[in-house]
Amino acid sequence: MSFFSDHPRSRWVLPVAAVGVIGATALTVNQAASADSGLPARTAAQLLADVRSANVSSLSGTVVQTSDLGLPDLPGIGGSGALGSASSSLTSLVSGTHTWRIWLDGPTRQRLALIGANGESDVIHNGSDIWLWSSADKTAVHHRQDTTGARAGSTGTKLPSGVPGALPSGAPRTPDEAAAAALALMGKDTSVTTSGTASIAGRSAYELVLTPKDRSTLVGAVRIAIDSQEHVPLRVQVYSTKLTNPAFEVGFTAVDFATPDVRQFAFTPPAGTTVTESDRPTAPKGGAGTNPAPGEPSAPSLPTMPGAPKVTGSGWSTVVVAPFTLPKPTSGSGTAAGSAAQLTGLLKALPTASGTWGSGHVLQGTLFSVVLTDDGRVAVGAVPADLLYAALATK
Repeated sequence: MSFFSDHPRSRWVLPVAAVGVIGATALTVNQAASADSGLPARTAAQLLADVRSANVSSLSGTVVQTSDLGLPDLPGIGGSGALGSASSSLTSLVSGTHTWRIWLDGPTRQRLALIGANGESDVIHNGSDIWLWSSADKTAVHHRQDTTGARAGSTGTKLPSGVPGALPSGAPRTPDEAAAAALALMGKDTSVTTSGTASIAGRSAYELVLTPKDRSTLVGAVRIAIDSQEHVPLRVQVYSTKLTNPAFEVGFTAVDFATPDVRQFAFTPPAGTTVTESDRPTAPKGGAGTNPAPGEPSAPSLPTMPGAPKVTGSGWSTVVVAPFTLPKPTSGSGTAAGSAAQLTGLLKALPTASGTWGSGHVLQGTLFSVVLTDDGRVAVGAVPADLLYAALATK
C-alpha cells in the first residue's frame, strides 16, 4: 500500500473540516529519540521518512473510528441522536463510534465492511466487479468496472474510493488516510516530535506527535502511531483544544499483514437480496447518497458551490470562504424534496449571528467551525468562529 501516492482531495462535507483541514498543516521537525520497549531509537525525521516510503501490498484487520466533534443534534448530521450511535449505514459516520473490517490484496482486490448492531454495509472490489451491499435493507448494487485502462505495473493498494457514492466522503476511514491528511503539506508552523512507543493491535509502534505552534487553531495536537516493522500508520488521534480525550480517532484494533484469503473478495448476494445492475456505481439503500436503513435519518444533500473558493490565513488557521447555493425546494415526497427540507431544517436549528460580515448561521464544533451566510457564502476552518467572521468581512 502506497500511503502517500494520492493526497485526499478537499471535499465540501462538514466532517472534513474536522480532519481534512489538518491537511493544510505546516511543520518543522524537532528530533527526539524514541527507544522505549526495546525498539531502536528513531528520530521524528526518520519516522516521517519511514511513513512516506511504506509500501504494503496486503493486509486485513479491524478499524475503529471514534468522533466527538461537538455537533449538536441536527437532522441528518448526528450528535448524540440516532446517528451518534454505532450504525451499519454508510451515511452515519459523522459522529459516534464505528467499526470497519478491511481486507486488501493488491490493486484489484479490496473489501470494506462497516459493522453495526443491525447489520453491515459492504463495498467489495474483486477484479472488474464492484459490489455495494446493505444487509439491513437486503439490497445490492453490482457494477462491472472497465479495467482496460488500468495502470500497468501498479503496486499500490488502496480502498475502492473511486466508486462514486459508494463510500463516505467525510472523515478518514483508515489510519493511513488520516495520516496523509495530517502530513499532506509541510512547512514551519508545527513542531514534530516523538513520544515514546505504544502497542496498537498487539504490534509495537512509534508515536509521532504534531503540535501546532499557531494558538488560533482548535487543533491541539495530532498523534500518529507508526508500525515499527511495516512503517504504516496504525492509529491517528486528533486532539482539540476544547477536550482532554481525542476529538477524532481512527485506529486498528487488529491487523495482519498476510495476504487475505481470496474468499473474502468473492460475493454472492444472499437469498432475498434485491440486486441492481448498474453501469454507474451507486450506493445501495443505507449507503452514502441514498435512502437510509429503516429508522435512521438520511444525510441531507449538501449545497453546491459555484466559483473558486477564497483562502485566507495559513497553516492550521487556514480559512476557506466559498459561494454556495442551497438546493431548491421541490414538490412531492421524493429524495430531492426530502433532502431540501432536511437542509432547511438543519439551517433553522443552527444558532444565528451577524456583524460587519453580514448575517447567517453558525456551527461550532470541537475541531472546526462553519458559517453559512444569508448572502450565499460558506466559511470553514479549524478555528473559532470569530476568525471565520474576519475572513468573511475581507473583500
